[in-house]
Amino acid sequence: MSPARVVVVGLGPAGLDLLLPIARAEIERVPHRFARTGRHPAVTEFAAAGVEFKTFDAAYEAAPDFDALYPAIVAALVDAARTHGEIVYAVPGNPGVAELTVPMLRAAADATAFLEVVVLPGLSFVDLAWTRLDRDPMAGVHVVDAQDFVVGAAGRSGPLLIGHCINATVVSDLKLVLLDALAPETPVVILQRLGLADELVTKVALSELDRACTPDHLTSVFVDAGEHTIAGDVARLVALAQRLRGPGGCPWDVEQTHHSLTRYLLEEAYETVEVLELLPDAAPAGEIDLDVYARVEDELGDLLFQVVFHSILAAEAGAFDLGDVATGVHDKLVRRHPHVFADAQADTADDVLANWEQIKKVERSSSSLVDGISPGLPSLLYAHKLYRKAASVGLDPDVEADGFAPMAHALERLRTATGAGETELALGDLLAGAVVVARAGGVDAESSLRGWTARFRDRFVRMEQRAAADGVELTAATADRARELWSHVEEVGR
Repeated sequence: MSPARVVVVGLGPAGLDLLLPIARAEIERVPHRFARTGRHPAVTEFAAAGVEFKTFDAAYEAAPDFDALYPAIVAALVDAARTHGEIVYAVPGNPGVAELTVPMLRAAADATAFLEVVVLPGLSFVDLAWTRLDRDPMAGVHVVDAQDFVVGAAGRSGPLLIGHCINATVVSDLKLVLLDALAPETPVVILQRLGLADELVTKVALSELDRACTPDHLTSVFVDAGEHTIAGDVARLVALAQRLRGPGGCPWDVEQTHHSLTRYLLEEAYETVEVLELLPDAAPAGEIDLDVYARVEDELGDLLFQVVFHSILAAEAGAFDLGDVATGVHDKLVRRHPHVFADAQADTADDVLANWEQIKKVERSSSSLVDGISPGLPSLLYAHKLYRKAASVGLDPDVEADGFAPMAHALERLRTATGAGETELALGDLLAGAVVVARAGGVDAESSLRGWTARFRDRFVRMEQRAAADGVELTAATADRARELWSHVEEVGR
């Protein structure tokens, strides 16, 4: 098989006047010419001079996404090089700057002894941008692709030059992401068609970004974010979830709906509570157990993913996205803490809760403080919330009169109950009294019961293990042996 050679040249950011002589010489020398796109001023000027390129613009229209497009371009170039022996491949700007087909070509060359790839440099749009912006990139400027901004800018701050602002949708999405971190009046610079006769450099407020220009493939944006982080790790998680939902993603994720995910949201919430119960009562104060905190981190991540997933489904419906969720809860917390962000008075935690409940009532335009409590909550938690609502208007239950005394009376009624109805009423009073005692002690009754069930389960498993070690098969017929083993297995954490 004859050797094949691909000479990659950069067309520069504009017309032939900004094309490097070495690149022009190769284009004129090699008769078989390919350009990634014909939408470039230099390609147009070459055509006017009788120098033609075969472009891949049709492939852009046919490919479902860039993941399919670029490998197809590389495969076509390799085939053409083998057919003709040598080809020239022209790409916009500098082949070493944001040109994904070049590393793919290098990989193809590494995989075979019959392909050679030579890459010649060219001017990039960033070279012109630095002079127009009067910025030295050595002083620290991040260059980010607008089409992958959420991931590419994750965790970034300071000056950002954002390229490939190719259309109105990309610019609009870019603006929304920037507004999550920056004030609407933050100045941004729009750079369009740098190096061409109709070059345009415009400085506008961020809030006007998508209305101040008609973007194209020669548009970029500059913004100095200062100390603000534009997109963090959560943004990368959102991008991952979108990938799972998108074309070529995970079939299971693609099939999910809000309703199908509810069971997983509940499971992750309960699993998070379960591992939180392993922390000391004073946590985060006191001695730190890093192993337990590692489990907490893991469970919180699972829970967070459920929030992200539901937000993505809502975004697909055109309702809201994760940014709206974060903004909404931020603004709600500001409203509900007027003692911090306004001039309201709240000297104690009880004052804070009283203010909180009244603010929620006004926000929801409800006639009752208890309207916002979901009846679908677990009963102990539901009772806890009812007592908290009562406390916000001064009806805080007394631990003796409303806790211990009703519990003692309920126990007596349970002992003498003659039917299921009497038993149910007495048991309800007993549990309600237990919630009062729990609140008085600063404990959540629901969490307390879950903690007890975790300890019971652990003790039961260890009893089974003890029985297996003794060669005992636990059944209803071996109840006496089970009680004996149970008494020898201590409850951990009691």
